[in-house]
Amino acid sequence: MRHLSSLLGLSAIGLLATLPLGLGLKSASAGAATARPDTMPVSQVKRGMKGYGLTVFEGTRPERFDVEVIDVLRNFRPRQDLILVKTKHPRLEVAKVVAGMSGSPIYLENKMVGAYAYGWSFGSEPVAGVTPIDNMIEDLQRPLPDKIFGWPLKPTSRVAASGPQASNDGARFRGLKYDLRQHAAALAQRQAPAGAVTAAPVATPLLVGGMSNGALGLARDLLSPLGMEPLQAGGGGGQDPAAPKRYEDGGAVGVQLIRGDMSAMGLGTVTRVEGDKLVAFGHPMMEAGVTALPTCIGKVLWFLASDQRSFKIGMGVRDVGALVQDRQASIVVSHSAQAPVVPLKVGIKGMPGLPSSNWSFEIAHEKFMTPSFMAVAIGSALQSVANERQDVSWTAVSKLKIKGFGEIRLEDYGVAMGGTPEAGEFARSNLVRAIGAVMNNPWQPAFIESAEIEVELHYARDILRLRGAELLEPEVDAGKPARVRVTLVPYSGPEVTRVLSVDLPAHLAGQTVALDIAPGYMEEREVASPDSLSEMIGNFVSPIYPPKSLVVSYDSGSGLAFRGRVAKNLPPGAVDAIRPTTSSIGPDSVESSVRAVTPIGQFVVGRDRVSVVIRPALR
Repeated sequence: MRHLSSLLGLSAIGLLATLPLGLGLKSASAGAATARPDTMPVSQVKRGMKGYGLTVFEGTRPERFDVEVIDVLRNFRPRQDLILVKTKHPRLEVAKVVAGMSGSPIYLENKMVGAYAYGWSFGSEPVAGVTPIDNMIEDLQRPLPDKIFGWPLKPTSRVAASGPQASNDGARFRGLKYDLRQHAAALAQRQAPAGAVTAAPVATPLLVGGMSNGALGLARDLLSPLGMEPLQAGGGGGQDPAAPKRYEDGGAVGVQLIRGDMSAMGLGTVTRVEGDKLVAFGHPMMEAGVTALPTCIGKVLWFLASDQRSFKIGMGVRDVGALVQDRQASIVVSHSAQAPVVPLKVGIKGMPGLPSSNWSFEIAHEKFMTPSFMAVAIGSALQSVANERQDVSWTAVSKLKIKGFGEIRLEDYGVAMGGTPEAGEFARSNLVRAIGAVMNNPWQPAFIESAEIEVELHYARDILRLRGAELLEPEVDAGKPARVRVTLVPYSGPEVTRVLSVDLPAHLAGQTVALDIAPGYMEEREVASPDSLSEMIGNFVSPIYPPKSLVVSYDSGSGLAFRGRVAKNLPPGAVDAIRPTTSSIGPDSVESSVRAVTPIGQFVVGRDRVSVVIRPALR
């Protein structure tokens, strides 16, 4: 199936929080609204002041490290200053700036001044930037809506949920009009740094466990530009009875994007706990604004020192709460909130010596993360049990349950030459594209209740190459069919020929018509642009012609699409006659083709074209 349109216009993604205006030259301090007796405003921070920070070096208990103030950078980010500090600790002398320390609270004169949050690319000394605590408390005090895309948050808000707002029309979503890599590229463009050597948030280490190398590569392609570096340095964790039941200042906090037979957790540090909520990181995770992602108490196993990039190795040990705000200065986590997840079951059949393999995952319900980790999880499961250097033909049948819209069934097919399909293949699967299109639709909040996929493998190159096509009759009478003989070459064995036939109506008399020959999986059915989520979901049914077929098609002129229906092969002048002249509400023109489908029984690669002359009818 062809690649699909970009999501650059989707304002519903909401990955850039609105920034306050009036930058000016005044201090970025939040003032009395955020003042606490045990905090120090940035205006009181002076060069040379000494203090300490808290972070977890091992286990779950925070430990101290020493800090000394270098100075303050004013208006480092919009209305946000940055405190420069040198850190002192035996491990930090070796590890320098450490991913996973983001959010570690910093104290001067026994008062909290902010969170360890920023570092410089290629830095060779333990110097970090500290986000002022006043900016983080502003995030803590922001009210929450009652719901986020249909999911209830903690009911303490004064703001009504409005749902996503669309800046694009339904024409983007005629079928599976979603492309995961284009979505990733759009987000990466917004997150791109200004230069190669720049102060940047201490990247959130995305600690993964149970992930194959190919799936890890896909995760890096999708997530690294967003400031999350997937590292094979985590484990599934689980529930540790000895783990703390609440977060504490300086403790480790994880944001769980997938858990189960594979795990991926963004690891950082808690800055400040106030009642039910806390602030952490000192910088955004994705700058997603109001969101809902599962969180957990983290356990640190080791500080891994590296000349390229030091980071904490760890895992989640107790599920607690949800990330509810993702802002410029911090993330906000609620102890009591619960985030939605999408259960995913993966079944694999057909491996030699292994009759079946079943996998189970839970994926965070988020517009970009859900389709991303859906592709990563399926690819990882497949490569883990069926990584062969053999040609393999595969089919996949998926079931997707959408709240309020029931369950839909999707199919995928493919042939991988020389090895098991890569994880990237499943980024283009109908399941992933359907999830992305539903979650990013421009009409209403949508909730994915569950997903299942069963992949069946056949270790053979069940594929034919279209070598050529020729007309049996270069000229045909009007109203008679044209016959095309195609030559198909298998991977091994003698070539075969098939005769394809397509009817040519009488009104084409006197014309030369180009006939396109292509595999069924390359031909999209003509569907109307939807005006609602339900219409878009309806377009998911049979979006292409049978994959193991050849389709002969020719342009038949204009057609019209309106309210979910398509009228094809209209006579000349019909489109202009039907379209209203006094209203902009009316049918849309669509390209219309006549197609004749011939089952082949195997996948075909390649396409061809021939032209036939249509003689006028005899009188």
